[in-house]
Amino acid sequence: MFVDSHCHLSFPELHNQLPQIRQAMAEARVDRALCICTTLEEFENVHALATGYDNFWSTVGVHPDNEGVAEPSIEDLASRAALPRVVAIGETGLDYYQMEERKGGRGLADMEWQRERFRTHIRAARQVGKPMVIHTRAASDHTLAILREEGEDGTAGAAGGVFHCFTETAQVARAALDLGYDISFSGILTFKSAQDLRDVAAFVPLERLLIETDSPYLAPVPYRGKTNNPSYVPYVAQQLAQIKKLPVEEIAEATSRNFERLFKDVTK
Repeated sequence: MFVDSHCHLSFPELHNQLPQIRQAMAEARVDRALCICTTLEEFENVHALATGYDNFWSTVGVHPDNEGVAEPSIEDLASRAALPRVVAIGETGLDYYQMEERKGGRGLADMEWQRERFRTHIRAARQVGKPMVIHTRAASDHTLAILREEGEDGTAGAAGGVFHCFTETAQVARAALDLGYDISFSGILTFKSAQDLRDVAAFVPLERLLIETDSPYLAPVPYRGKTNNPSYVPYVAQQLAQIKKLPVEEIAEATSRNFERLFKDVTK
């Protein structure tokens, strides 16, 4: 019924409890999940989840905020994307959050490595014809500009994809939609302080919405502050149902259908 379109089940806090999590997913009617890769070093473990379970799939990518890891080439990404049950490139994008504090005082010019890594992912995605999972934080202008520069404008040949764990403005959402990208919301949507984000969710058309946990992070209310897992994604759907004034079953059906349209080959 429900699909978690973005989770990190290879991370130790979840992988070590996989049997319990899978049981909780079944009880919560969460029947599929997309396992997200954040480094090339991690890919083998992420891919093993997808090949080991018939309701998991994987991506390949290097998170924009990861330093000190193997830097991907187009061939690195393309060759792994060709493997069975790898349905997307990412997560990729840009992350300038608290750049001065977390990046040793570096400025925008010093973040060129992130922008070049992003371009590599875009080119790989276009080469293999698979969508991207986009991460953008405090960097939406550059994220959108690079997508446009690389031909990601929704026309033939564009890879497309999803802006995951969306926390930006309605203006950014509109721009992403105009480029042919879908929008995914996480448990942040349930936070008391997130009314602005709920307003954005009200704006995004139902046929362009996905839901996710981004687990082990960002557990929704009533589990905020706890370790998140895919069995909690129905709480995101319930919040969307309230926003859209629709039955939660309709949200589940639409977001599952959108998941299948975007990632393809993810039906059981």
